Amino acid sequence: MTEFDVTTLLPDDLLERIRSRAAAHDRENTFPTGDLAELQAAGYLAALAPADFGGAGLGLAEVSKLQQRLAGAAPATALAINMHLVWTGVAKVLHDRGIPDLDHVLAGAVAGEVYAFGISEAGNDLVLFGSDTDATPQADGGYAFTGTKIFTSLAPVWTQLGLHGLDTTSPDGPKLVYAFVPRTEEHEGRVVTRDDWDTVGMRGTQSRTTELHGALAPAERIARRIAPGPSPDPIVFAIFSVFELLLASVYTGIARRALEVAVDTATRRTSKKTGLAYSHDPDIRWRVADMALAYDALPPQLQSLCHDVDAQVDHGPRWFSLLSGMKHRAVTTAKAVVDDAVLVAGGSSYFAGAELGRLYRDVLAGLFHPSDPESAHATVAAAWLGPVGG
Repeated sequence: MTEFDVTTLLPDDLLERIRSRAAAHDRENTFPTGDLAELQAAGYLAALAPADFGGAGLGLAEVSKLQQRLAGAAPATALAINMHLVWTGVAKVLHDRGIPDLDHVLAGAVAGEVYAFGISEAGNDLVLFGSDTDATPQADGGYAFTGTKIFTSLAPVWTQLGLHGLDTTSPDGPKLVYAFVPRTEEHEGRVVTRDDWDTVGMRGTQSRTTELHGALAPAERIARRIAPGPSPDPIVFAIFSVFELLLASVYTGIARRALEVAVDTATRRTSKKTGLAYSHDPDIRWRVADMALAYDALPPQLQSLCHDVDAQVDHGPRWFSLLSGMKHRAVTTAKAVVDDAVLVAGGSSYFAGAELGRLYRDVLAGLFHPSDPESAHATVAAAWLGPVGG
């Protein structure tokens, strides 16, 4: 089988332009509009759409490699685009399994729609299993959503918000409703985006808070109505698998870039004591080797799990522990690698404008994405030990 060429959708010159803009977006707390425009023009946002839809026809395994590469140049751009790719990935997972309910997302990505991920809510640790957002059924079969979503990446530019809410009024309820709300002139006042993204890192994602005041999703954009709580519905697996694996891809890309910067710095800096480059210092060599040993474990794990999603391998009840474990390992390993890279580079990385300083701040965001460390450990413990009291 021919190795996938990541430069097809993400050529070197495009990657370097994106890299050149990353520091300014971080410094100025602005959304990378130019990055999005160039990536759209390259067909990147339609990477997961099948060829017969007009997309690139890639699988999750190939897009994982692309996201690792993009994250190495501009982590915030990669994380923002990730949220669009999550919905297109969910649509592809369902499509591959003969479920066409989200085929409109695949077609929309080809047509230029930008999808945002409106699932997170403050204090809602149920995540996919519950929602504090009210979903009120409408006479035409659509729903009106009222609530507050947090960490809505792509906030300034999304055209479709994929979200969930709880319908407590229908006779067959309660039901969790998954749907897509368009950003239109008619929605003015119904969808309010706060300008509240002032964070330590990942500033370019502009993952602002989104207020929903009866935001309308038409009947043809209602993706699923399922019972709250753990569910065998394929949309739950699709969201969880794509979200966790693409997040892990971004943070794996950050780890790779931190390792590259550390190696470059070690070969350029010279010790006053020995007159040799720091790359000859045994302590520095040990630290860089330790970083590489940690990083090297991540890409093969990612490729294996992404391939299994693409190939519809059935891991049964182990799937959720494998996926949450992958995300947890990627973000904790990336943070440890960045920490070591800072030590290799020395005091220059402490300046806000230094790339390692930015990576140090950006990598922290990984700890806040689901699955958090507590949830990941609980999921894996249940997989190996069974439920508490069981």
